[in-house]
Amino acid sequence: MTKLRNVSLIGAPTDIGAGARGASMGPEAMRVAGLAEALRARGVDVVDRGNLSGPANPWLPPTNGYRHLNEVVAWNQTVHEAVYAELKTGRMPILLGGDHCLGLGSISAVARHCRDTGKKLRILWLDAHADFNTSELTPSGNIHGMPVAALCGFGPQVLIEIGGHVPAISPKWMRQIGIRSVDEGERRFVHEQDLEVFDMRFIDEMGMRHTMELALATLDDNTHLHVSFDVDFLDPVMAPGVGTTVGGGPTYREAHLCMEMIADTGRMASMDLMELNPALDEKNRTALVAVDLIESLFGKSTLMRK
Repeated sequence: MTKLRNVSLIGAPTDIGAGARGASMGPEAMRVAGLAEALRARGVDVVDRGNLSGPANPWLPPTNGYRHLNEVVAWNQTVHEAVYAELKTGRMPILLGGDHCLGLGSISAVARHCRDTGKKLRILWLDAHADFNTSELTPSGNIHGMPVAALCGFGPQVLIEIGGHVPAISPKWMRQIGIRSVDEGERRFVHEQDLEVFDMRFIDEMGMRHTMELALATLDDNTHLHVSFDVDFLDPVMAPGVGTTVGGGPTYREAHLCMEMIADTGRMASMDLMELNPALDEKNRTALVAVDLIESLFGKSTLMRK
């Protein structure tokens, strides 16, 4: 098992799919919080590719149930190509969002790479929300609530065919962790598609350790592990800088245990960091917590273990 120690940071500064402005400043907040320096201190070879560019946010109401559909497609195609290019060269892409609609471009690129290389894909979706909405299910039309559904083939053709393979993923490859805010129609849809969800009640009852053991079960040498980390996964007490805070998230230690157990597998090969909104933060506190947690993904541990 070889741990990837060569990381490419890719900024995607847009809030095109969100319901609040400000996630476009997320990549810079992560840089200011010292992400690259923290990883280099852990022996990681880090290259910062700078920021991708795409259409500005027109801040318009939804059209036919989707807000900013054409702009969302443009951003996700750009993200897809950038992430896929890094994977082809054997580097680990870390996508710095930006809102979580960009998970569509990122994960479709990872799935494409896995098809190229014959690898199995496992996706950990760390989030307060299932993001499994469609235009029929969501009142807002904000596409950051739809990327998992789109990846699974539900949504307008231009959205679901990014990456050239419909659906981009099977729901069986996804494990959702920390979920605690799901719309009623979305809940039924998640059950219909048999998505594996470890919600906060499950974590409360069974603990983070058991949750992660199940979420990481059956990984093998041929598995590419992708972590899609929405900052609102965390409890807003420690991570206030997000547009869609939901109380009752994992504690600081639970979040670290989650990351440490992912690191222990040695299988993580790509990552998204999404929905960091410095406009809603307190002195970049949420970005600093995110850097701390990403360090844990790369082997930083509080444990006195060899």
